[in-house]
Amino acid sequence: MQLDNTELAPVVNRLKRAQGQLAAVTRMLEEGRDCKDIVTQLAAVSKALDKAGFAIIAAGLEQCLMSEDGSMDKKDLEKLFLSLA
Repeated sequence: MQLDNTELAPVVNRLKRAQGQLAAVTRMLEEGRDCKDIVTQLAAVSKALDKAGFAIIAAGLEQCLMSEDGSMDKKDLEKLFLSLA
């Protein structure tokens, strides 16, 4: 699936932010920071990754449904959604 660059750029930015947040979680663990702070930051990473996944699916949904090669059917799309649940 090839996504339009205008739709892809915000997803890439979100993933880069999540990557930075994950690095912060690792540092926090190594520094022995408070558990509550670590879990809060980890939850933010998880949410950012989920949003990126949903954005990719939303951006590619029409493309997948209109695909002439039939590479994605309704069941395949359902699996994509459920993989993020």
